[in-house]
Amino acid sequence: MFDQEIGLVSRRRALALLGTGVASAALMTSPSLAQAPAPSLDVPYVPTPQDVVDRMLDIVKPTASDFVMDLGCGDGRMLVTAASKFGARGFGVDLNPVRIQEATENAKKANVTDKIRFEVKNLFETSIRDASVLTMYLLPSVNLQLRPRILDEMKPGSRIVSHAFHMADWEPDLQDEVRGRNIYHWVVPAKVAGKWNIHDGGSTIAVDVFQQFQKLSGIARGAGGATGKVSGSIKGTEVTFVVDMGGGAKTYTGQWSSGSIAGPPNSGWNAVHETRMNP
Repeated sequence: MFDQEIGLVSRRRALALLGTGVASAALMTSPSLAQAPAPSLDVPYVPTPQDVVDRMLDIVKPTASDFVMDLGCGDGRMLVTAASKFGARGFGVDLNPVRIQEATENAKKANVTDKIRFEVKNLFETSIRDASVLTMYLLPSVNLQLRPRILDEMKPGSRIVSHAFHMADWEPDLQDEVRGRNIYHWVVPAKVAGKWNIHDGGSTIAVDVFQQFQKLSGIARGAGGATGKVSGSIKGTEVTFVVDMGGGAKTYTGQWSSGSIAGPPNSGWNAVHETRMNP
């Protein structure tokens, strides 16, 4: 399916570039934009169908407290839908002034200009720190260029949704499909690699945790020099350690918060981050 998606964009590239050519001609003839140079686009403009937009937003479930960012926003349909249907605030960027003008006009028609705005800007020069939801329909190479920034800049628990293209070995937390079009969803994981002490009742288990995106592995050390294995996962700030000391695995699931993990009320356990390792 991934190859089919690439083929879909490749087959449409000529049409997209023709569209860009029409936009460039409009730039040259419009009195207000006559001096603007034709934009150099990182990604050809191929709009996401509205039913795919709807499903992408249903997956990430934005609310009025969310700030949604759309990188390569095109005509603004993603943010217009997020604002009008879910009440979310948002910001979209695109290199093409024609697309930004369309997006702004569409926001006006939907009466959501108080919630969303658009700007002609390079997506690589756009801060994503404030985004709690990030939407994308880019190319695989662009997704991979953005991946380190997503993991480093966005807060744990932030939601990412991409039309058509994934992010290589960062496996999605959820994958869906609409009429043969792939949708990928990730939740930015907390960074938990390092040495932890799990305090469980009167005992302590030391664990060395290694992190590969949302997957965990490692070594556990208990009383008397006993050793075991650690596996687990992360979804945003929810961390699960599965500790197997040889007598049966025990699962610890809790909420991460800056150097500690708290188990559920009355669970009798918590974990403290002693030393952080690079994930």
